Amino acid sequence: MFAKSTIFAALAALSVVSAAPSLEKKAQNTGTATYYAAGLGACGWTNSGSDYVVAVNSAQYDGSKCGSKIWVWNPDTATIAFPTVADECPTCSSGDLDMSEGLFGHLTNNNFDQGVFQMNWGYL
Repeated sequence: MFAKSTIFAALAALSVVSAAPSLEKKAQNTGTATYYAAGLGACGWTNSGSDYVVAVNSAQYDGSKCGSKIWVWNPDTATIAFPTVADECPTCSSGDLDMSEGLFGHLTNNNFDQGVFQMNWGYL
């Protein structure tokens, strides 16, 4: 017999998977994802590499968005995540995000050797 928590977790996972393609169609931004060693960010707080946080490119960085949740979709792995804006990436081009190692690993099935991938993202 399955525990209620197992059933709820399975239903939640299915809802995220089914929502991902619709988010991709509504992509507000397309760019390249890279990763960095998270620490003290431009938003003023310290994060660890296991936190799901992003640094937004300088062209699109808005300090008022610090703490905002975004969605990020990797079409190559069909994986989605919902990280928090925590930093600014001055070396990123418009549309690009720099991700914590934990987030990048989640979205690439821990393929850190690839170093970058194309993704879609937007604010929730």
